[in-house]
Parts: sequence; C-alpha cells; structure tokens
Amino acid sequence: MSQTGNFMELKEEKIQAKYAQAESLLSGLDHTPRLAKTKAAPAQARERSPGVASTGRRFRSTTPGLVTKSTARPEGVHLINRIQNLGGESAITTPLQAGIMTSLRRALATAMVVADQFAQHTGLSEMMKENLAGKLGRSQEGDFGELLAASSLINLHVFANMASFLLASQHAETSETSVDIGAVEEILTDNPTLALSGALWELDQDLAIFATREDLLMPVVTSFLEQLMEAVTIRAGNTPRLEPFTSVSYRVEEDDFQIDGFSPFAKAKGSKLVMSFKKPHQVVGNHIAKHQAMKLSKMIMAYDFERMLNPFADIGGFVFTFMGDGKPGTGKTTLIQMMAGMINEYCKVADYPFRYENLSTDSIDSYQGKSAQNAKNFIRNITDPHVIGFGTIDDIDQLAGKRGDRQSSAGQLEITAVLMESFAGANTVVRGNCTFGMFSNYPENVDDALRQRAAARFLVDGPQTREDFIDIFHLLLGKNHKIPVGKHDLYASQQIKKAIAASYDKHSKPQEEGLERVFDKVSKDIGKMDTIAKIGTYLKSIQEVDERFTGRSIKNITDAIKVRAMDFELPDEWMENPELFLRKDYDTKKKMIEDMATPITLDMIMQEINRYADSEFRYADKSDEAAIDNAVRDMHRMEEAKRRYLAEKSG
Repeated sequence: MSQTGNFMELKEEKIQAKYAQAESLLSGLDHTPRLAKTKAAPAQARERSPGVASTGRRFRSTTPGLVTKSTARPEGVHLINRIQNLGGESAITTPLQAGIMTSLRRALATAMVVADQFAQHTGLSEMMKENLAGKLGRSQEGDFGELLAASSLINLHVFANMASFLLASQHAETSETSVDIGAVEEILTDNPTLALSGALWELDQDLAIFATREDLLMPVVTSFLEQLMEAVTIRAGNTPRLEPFTSVSYRVEEDDFQIDGFSPFAKAKGSKLVMSFKKPHQVVGNHIAKHQAMKLSKMIMAYDFERMLNPFADIGGFVFTFMGDGKPGTGKTTLIQMMAGMINEYCKVADYPFRYENLSTDSIDSYQGKSAQNAKNFIRNITDPHVIGFGTIDDIDQLAGKRGDRQSSAGQLEITAVLMESFAGANTVVRGNCTFGMFSNYPENVDDALRQRAAARFLVDGPQTREDFIDIFHLLLGKNHKIPVGKHDLYASQQIKKAIAASYDKHSKPQEEGLERVFDKVSKDIGKMDTIAKIGTYLKSIQEVDERFTGRSIKNITDAIKVRAMDFELPDEWMENPELFLRKDYDTKKKMIEDMATPITLDMIMQEINRYADSEFRYADKSDEAAIDNAVRDMHRMEEAKRRYLAEKSG
C-alpha cells in the first residue's frame, strides 16, 4: 500500500492475491445463522449437461487465531450456483451473471486487503497469532475482542460499498426495478471471515426468495448491499477501535474507487436538473437574502476536491445551513431557482459534478423508520464529498415535526431527528462542498432546536418599494405588449451593491417590537454598545426575555459576522475562467481569499445580532399568537358544546 496525495493506495497485486479466497466464499461455505432466521431452502445445484463439472467448493475458515465451534451443514451455501441457476436451462453464464459474480469477488478481495491493513496497523495480526498459539494473555482479551469486532464491520462495509459501486458503474442500465428485501440481520462481529460468511448466507437467502427470474437479480443484490451498508454504519457508531480505519482514505486506482470510513462511495455524478432557473435581477426585493445567496453560490465553488475542504470552511464564514422565511408569494421558490441556477452554471464551467435535491413531503412514509431512511439518503446524496451539493427543504414546517406537538406524525418526527443530527450532530463534518436551505412560510411551526441549527437567516419579504413593484409587474407581464415603461429605470433598484448597504443599515437597530424594547433599555443603562462587555450585556438581556436565545444562537451570530467579514463576492471572471481560481491548489485559493477579507467592525456585529434576534422574536411572536388563537378556538368550542349539552338536557 502506498501514499498517493491524501489517499492510501491499495496495491492491485494484493487485491488479486485474495481472489482465490473470495472465490471460495462465493463457491461454497458453511454457515448456520445466529441472528437472522432461515428464510429459504438451501441452494440446489442445477442439473447440467454431461461433462459440465460442478463449481461448488467448500470453504472453512483458516484465519489464524480463530477458535470457533463448527457450524457446518451438509448442504452449505453456494452463491455462484444460486446466481447461475437464474439463467434457465442454459449452462452458459450470462453477461449479467458474470458481471455480478466478478464484482462480488473483487469487492470481497478488496475488503480482505483493507481488513489485513487494519490488523497490521492495530496489532490485531499479532494477537491472532498469539491466540492461535494459546499465548494470548487475559489482559489482552478485551482489546482482542474489540479489534475483531471493528475489523468485522470494516470488512462488511468495504465489501458492500465497493460491490455497490462496481455494479452501479458497470450495470446501471440493466434495470430500474427496486425490490424491498427488508433489513439485513446477520451482522456478526466475532471475526472478519465469519462476518462475510453471515452476509453471503443472507444474500443467498434473499436471492432465493426475491430473485425469481434473472431481471430481478440485480435489484435484489443492490438492495441487499444498500441495507448491509446501512446496518453496518449504525453498528459502527457504537463500536470502538475504528479510528485507524476512519482516519485514513483508501483508493483503488484500477476502479477509481475510494474508501472514506463508513461513507458510501458513488461515482461523482451530478443530478440532471429540470428547473426554470432565474437570474439575479429576476429576484425582486429580498436584497440581503439575494446578496447572501449569490455569495454562497460562489463560496461553495472554492471547494478543493483533492483536499476535500473549502478554504471558507477552514477560515470561517461558510454557511452550511440557512433558513429563508417569509409570507406566501414573497419569492422563496424564485430564490431557490436563482441559487441552483448559479451553482449549476459555475459547475458546468469548472466541469464539477453538481447535485441538487429537494426533500419534499413525499419523503414522509407510514412505515416505521422509512421516513428517517429517506431523510438520511437525502443528506448522504448532498454531503457526498465528491460533488458540489445544494439541498433544499421547502415547507419544512410541514415536513419536519415539532416535538411535543400532538399533530406531528411519527414520520415527521423521524425526519426532525435526522436533520438535527445531520446539521449539528456529533458526527457532522462541514467540508464546504454543500449547503442546505430550509424554507417556510410559517417558521414558528418548526421545532425550536431544528430552527436554531440554521446558521444564517434570510428574511424573504418580497417587493417593498415602488420601484420593486414596477419591476416585478413588468417582469411577470412578459413581452407580449407595447406598453411604455414610463419614467423608471428597469431593474436599477435590483442592483445588489446599491441596495444591500441600505438593507444592512436598517438592522443597526432592531425591527421587532419586543427586541426594540430590550435594545432601548440596555442602551439607556450602559450607553452605546462599543465594547465586547457591553455587547455581552445586550446578549444576556435578550436571553432573559427569550430563553431560546442560547449558546447555539451566539455561535450562529458569530458565524454570520465571519460571513460579513468575507463580505465580498468572488469576481465573476474567476467563475468564468477556471484557471484564474477554481483550478488553483488549495493553499493558493486560501491565500487569495484571505487577501480579500475585511476586518470585523462594530456595525457588522450589531447588525448581525439584531438580524438574528429579530428573526427569533418574529418566530416567537407568531408562535405565541398561533397558540393563543388555538386556545381561543378551543374555549369557543367548549362553550358551544356546553350550551348544546345544557339545551339537550333541559329539553
């Protein structure tokens, strides 16, 4: 294994050296299930023409250090025979069957190589030899068991990850059918070989039940591999000793395949966008939201695929999550169309894969766990470090449930839990290759903790001035008329540089009545807020009025201030000519960005505090009003019910 850039290269000769062991597992193995129940009858070899030899061979573990009780059964598992039996009466293996078997063999061999590397680096190899010789000390038994469990999970995930990748790369066109095989249960962690045996046994079971004809072979195999990866990833979250594996990225040059811990690898392909893109001047009003969306569209393009990091995320000031809120019809969808269109165009110029996806209410499923799985797939697709990603969650108040709200379904609460963990959880990694936008007409109905995971706030308030209304009316009217515009410079007020200064300046003082009272009181008590101590006093005063104003709120505000320190747009020519910036090395890009940064000022600080706190007070006021309205309606209903009850009783 050699070091190549940021990857450890897996040598081809080592992978091919494992082919014989991998073929033995596929040809025939003995396994008695321990966690899963038997679903199907054992594989039966198909009668072949005279002279055609059986390929079934037995494999028993010869891994040093494994002392296990035999679970051999006479029939065994013959996965190659199982796959070939789907070819009907023909004794000739079909290209699809051959492709699947070849992919499984290569994935198994690669998994074994990675497991060997892990064993060598952690001392597991020596422990296995000592255990085989009966020399393993009691003090080592705990470490030995933990390392075997870790190696087992690594073996399973690399196998499923690579097999899934190879099949998707080579045979994606064979079928668009999907098969629900249910959860994979036979996840064994006693040792790496037993782990693979259990997985292949369960795959054989699923093929026997669901792959009733050859065109279902690929859907069943791919579904199994996806479920296996999902189950192993969950187990890995509570398994120690995995750091030597997760801290290193591996690469198989021959297949252009990469291993990054327990993250599924997919060939860097963008999604085909079917969307009506909008130009910035077509977003009328919404100056701050438009300005920040335009900045973020260029920021994300600074991502370095070699380093897998964005200089903006490294320096500070990258917006990983944001929330746009406003009344219906104020331009949230238009803002999404503008931002997606800009990133899409930039990615075309740079030849980067771009992936856009919206998490919609279709993701809510009545089956337990399915909604969470849909949300995880959405997060996984957008955070894939090999693409530029933009994920949106429109009408998040309908999609993600509010904890404690009896009207929230189990599926909605599952989605809330996934988003909270993904946006600011213990395992959240912000590389700067993607951003998530949450949009809502009723942000007060979004769970408080989830809403606070939106680092930036975009108030989408639509057209405000006379000029705005002229511009939007002219824009929407279209070109099928000859009516003169009159005394008005079309779209001049939508020029972002002219409008943004005035939009930020109005936030030097609060806009919401509740926050304005806090601001005026603190200003009267301590004067102008021109020191860190005075600003801290203001923040504490806000918290005393709104207990939801927590440490996470302060982090979001400081992140927004850092964004203001980067209050510049990368030059358009940098996006038009990739050689000027996009294809520079990471350190050069970082230096170019740092040279453009501006110092943080008191004006920036106060404006961002007020912008963020205004949004929280706005949400709180709406939430309180909604609660009061509901309570009033309940009281009216009870009064009416009481009146009818007394009328019936007296009658």
